[in-house]
Amino acid sequence: MTPADALPVAGAEASTAAGNAKPGIPVSAVKALDISGLKIISVQDNPELRDLMATSWLRMQAANSTIATDVPDNAPQNIYATVKVNGKVVATLYNGGPSAMTNEAAGKVGDLQDPPGLNGGPDLAQWRAERIAKAVGGTVEKASTAIAQSAWKPRQTTSTDHTRAQLDAAFEAMMAERQTAIAQRSAGYSTPHESSGGYTDFNA
Repeated sequence: MTPADALPVAGAEASTAAGNAKPGIPVSAVKALDISGLKIISVQDNPELRDLMATSWLRMQAANSTIATDVPDNAPQNIYATVKVNGKVVATLYNGGPSAMTNEAAGKVGDLQDPPGLNGGPDLAQWRAERIAKAVGGTVEKASTAIAQSAWKPRQTTSTDHTRAQLDAAFEAMMAERQTAIAQRSAGYSTPHESSGGYTDFNA
């Protein structure tokens, strides 16, 4: 066999070897990272990150408090009026100004543009109710839960401006919460010891 005759065989073996090769990086090529020059920095030593975390924590606390105490705008006790057509409710208006309509009513009303100066409350609900009733050929019925504009209180927005004292207190409270959570998780794994030796109870 001449060298020229052997070339296809060598090529076939190379092709087979390539086909059998496993994807990825061989272990021999993996090198450990040199972390001798790295410095561990505490969050407390990074003012910007510390304040960012404290601000996020304050926002989360405010949001949780709002969810727990506030009544939704579209709650039954917040109904201002309804619009009826042939005795059937086709739209409901709420004291804060929001409205809910059937698909048919919404199609007749179209794009309802609020007038300047009415940013919410019973006055806006009344204006919308009248426009909806005109568009659908219905009547407005004021609910017993309707309130006056003077009695309406807009929802408070979450403040994004915090004092130094508030941020510091928030960060300390956040860290205390984390420590408590870590302690509770650790308590879930008990390590009782018997005379014959120790064991870990993972069923706790």
